[in-house]
Amino acid sequence: MANLVAGFCTPHDPLMSASPQINQQDSADAILAGMESVHQSLIAAKVDTVIVVGDDHYTMFGPHCLPQYLIGIGDLDGPEEPWLQIDRYPFLNNTPLAEHIMNYGFDNGFDWAVAKSLTVDHGTMLPIHLSVKPQQSGMKVIPVYTAAGVTPLLRTRRAYQLGEMIGAAVKAWDKDENVAILGTGGISHWVGSKEMGRVNPEFDQMILKHVTEGNAEALINLSDEYVLEHGGNGAFEIRNWLVAMGAMQATGAELICYEPIPEWVTGCGIAELRGAA
Repeated sequence: MANLVAGFCTPHDPLMSASPQINQQDSADAILAGMESVHQSLIAAKVDTVIVVGDDHYTMFGPHCLPQYLIGIGDLDGPEEPWLQIDRYPFLNNTPLAEHIMNYGFDNGFDWAVAKSLTVDHGTMLPIHLSVKPQQSGMKVIPVYTAAGVTPLLRTRRAYQLGEMIGAAVKAWDKDENVAILGTGGISHWVGSKEMGRVNPEFDQMILKHVTEGNAEALINLSDEYVLEHGGNGAFEIRNWLVAMGAMQATGAELICYEPIPEWVTGCGIAELRGAA
């Protein structure tokens, strides 16, 4: 049986790689150190495969096709965006496990969209590059994309249920493997609006409090209108955190770091989930 041995909530701010040198350097360095600490925890847990949950930003998908949730089961490389200052490179999928999660979902009421090859965008690439480091670590990656960036949005409760299904699928896998999950994105940021660059630390601290207390229900019950007003359209990405919390059956979390970074247009938080999984 596979074991879900670790879960994290992380940012996927593209400026972590595109603009690592900023005036607020101590804050940037703290977040980058936090991403490295996630990597070290994955190594310490002897993780074989990392499920990385992000969302599209009209980079790979668009008005012609907007999946509510998608799993990559085949060839992987990234990033899609050259301005991230990361040379595109391939990394390994765990295709048998990805197909198992896909089929487990099909059999349990989750009609996945599926990609047999995928060039990922920053929504999963930044955590892969900074925390998984597949070229160095040899860890395999299974990317999952949710509708958390553009409308129509995945319902928050469904995001948590998606995570529950992923966790159950991992437990049902008959191979002896250690698996981790990263829920990525957020916290407060306004994308493509006149408020871009605004960060709301009070909103971020509220979100992190719910995460550290394992209070998924409080996150699920936040209305999109409230999140948009207080956290911006980028804060809809807490759905990806809910996926990870659902997979881990999180009872709480340890806050690794939080920094509000207007130069990165985002309030960035990193937490390690504690769970019953």
